[in-house]
Amino acid sequence: MSPMEEALLDILAGLRAGEAGGDGTDAAADAVWLDKLVRRHNRAAHDGTRRVAKRRLLPFYLHVRADEPERWAAWNISAAEDAALVRLLQAKPRRTASGVATITVLTKPWPCSGRCVFCPSDIRMPKSYLADEPACQRAERCWFDPYLQVAARLRTLTDMGHVTDKVELIVLGGTWSDYPEPYQRWFVGELFRALNAGDEERTAEAEARRGRYERAGVSRERDERAAATAEVQARIDGGALSYNEAWSLVYGEGARDAAAAGSGQNAATAGLRGPDAAGRAEAEVPEVEPGAADPAAVAFPDTSWDDIAALHAANESAPKRVVGLVVETRPDLVTTASCRTLRALGCTKVQIGIQSLDDRILAANGRAITAARIGEALGLLRLFGFKSHVHFMVNLLGADPAGDVADYRRLVTEAAFLPDEVKLYPCCLVASSALTDHFADGSWRPYTEDELIGVLAADVRATPPYTRISRMIRDISATDILVGNKKTNLRQLVEAHLSAANAPVAEIRQREISVDGADVGALTLETIAYATMVSEERFLQWVTPTGKIAGFLRLSLPTAAAVEALGIADAGSAEAAPGAAGADGCAQAPAFPARGEAMIREVHVYGKVAALGETSEGTQHLGLGRQLVEEACAQAAAAGYAAVNVISAVGTRAYYRRLGFKDAGLYQKRSLA
Repeated sequence: MSPMEEALLDILAGLRAGEAGGDGTDAAADAVWLDKLVRRHNRAAHDGTRRVAKRRLLPFYLHVRADEPERWAAWNISAAEDAALVRLLQAKPRRTASGVATITVLTKPWPCSGRCVFCPSDIRMPKSYLADEPACQRAERCWFDPYLQVAARLRTLTDMGHVTDKVELIVLGGTWSDYPEPYQRWFVGELFRALNAGDEERTAEAEARRGRYERAGVSRERDERAAATAEVQARIDGGALSYNEAWSLVYGEGARDAAAAGSGQNAATAGLRGPDAAGRAEAEVPEVEPGAADPAAVAFPDTSWDDIAALHAANESAPKRVVGLVVETRPDLVTTASCRTLRALGCTKVQIGIQSLDDRILAANGRAITAARIGEALGLLRLFGFKSHVHFMVNLLGADPAGDVADYRRLVTEAAFLPDEVKLYPCCLVASSALTDHFADGSWRPYTEDELIGVLAADVRATPPYTRISRMIRDISATDILVGNKKTNLRQLVEAHLSAANAPVAEIRQREISVDGADVGALTLETIAYATMVSEERFLQWVTPTGKIAGFLRLSLPTAAAVEALGIADAGSAEAAPGAAGADGCAQAPAFPARGEAMIREVHVYGKVAALGETSEGTQHLGLGRQLVEEACAQAAAAGYAAVNVISAVGTRAYYRRLGFKDAGLYQKRSLA
């Protein structure tokens, strides 16, 4: 019997004896018990070897259950014991506690049209990201190939015991709208292609891609890429080069000029260009030379809008369906045209970097934007149905604690803003940012820990119940931070401060039922109404008697004036928009937003993810979402709206069809007549 099997049978015996619950009611105690058991088995080796790895237990168990029926039968595990084992062995259960498995991917390095003082400039990464951030490390190991990133993440999540049938894709990489549209289509197409493939097909394709990159000599090794870019990075850190100038030297025209002059370039930085603005690969050659196209872009031709539509259609019934697609951009790049393009790609949420609403602070930090334009961008995203996830920073150049508190309060109380979700984090100093000069001359200093916790605690208290604070730090390695907060448990410190003060907290994340279940019979459906500059919003939520949130829906009732201001108020007209028909890649889609039509912007039910067609121990698949939709339609009808649109994700289209919605261009619509 192998050491892994011995440990697993010992765990099973402990469950049967009641030594561990495995039911999630005391997850901390179960984790301690499991750690002790694993250590005991490893100590038994007497030679210092690690015979049992905790993170390998669940993959081993799932493998036996799926592929070794005789061995599995010999263990005589009941359905209840099977569920308890999976819960006990599962790593990081909160990753799917919100009801969805999240996969974060990164785009390739690309020039940025912004010039933010605080922004990191790591030439190995897209602007504002650093190579030691977890998602960045994964992307670099996958050559920034979207297919490979998805394949690798699916494998990891599955090994950790997470259900991956419903996936939210988060695309990071600076400013999405700065990338050429052909690259955007190719990148998103490959994400869907990876999820549409069966497990064996995906594994084979990933292996083939890795081989192609390796044969082409494109390095993915951290040390090799760091050495290849060290000189250029030093010039960025010293202020001699901007990120965009460095990008040209490493990946762009400068790299090709150097190759032509015979100076050559390490293959560690080759292979990152992808399709050009016309969607063509620049050099379809078997070996990658400096400045040549990304091997994946050479192997895969331009992805057309027809291709995107076909990939979307396939995903509607795929085993792994996209229930959310998120990209990030800047307020100045949010336009009606960009909103249509995002919808055609399947986007449902937009992360938008606003950082501050103080025009003085924005100008001092190189943000070429004003609070008024930020308000316009958020209003436009709302009218098109997108969920808004804003990035907001404290301790920027020129800021002070009192001003930061007032600035955030403005964000969550003024009708022009009111985001759905906030990534709230402090500014910190990294070597490659222009902020280093201001730290050196004393014009910027980091807040003390007490100041920082005080500001963030005040911000949490000010956050309304329809807004979620997703996180309070960025995944920047402490070794990259010169000065500023380095504590990864900053949020816990803030929550402890609030708890000690017995301060009430209404924001969503602290009210989520998380990995716990809920007594459906005890839930109450509540509606919170609030006004924005372009709509009346209704936040419908299922809450427990203690105020925990089990699910919610965002209903938007646009004002006629706001819709007409866009100049596209005639619901019967047709306007060119990216789609699935037409030789030029555009389809005739109904103009939108339409006067007199409401919009469901989000439906979310919490609890552990259930596999498609199955019921989990949480609140998934218990009809709560359907009841939210029916109530939203009733409220829209009572308010005088003739129809309700939904900004459905590709993988949820079939669900909404079952609820009476019909496909309508870039959305789905249900008549209220």
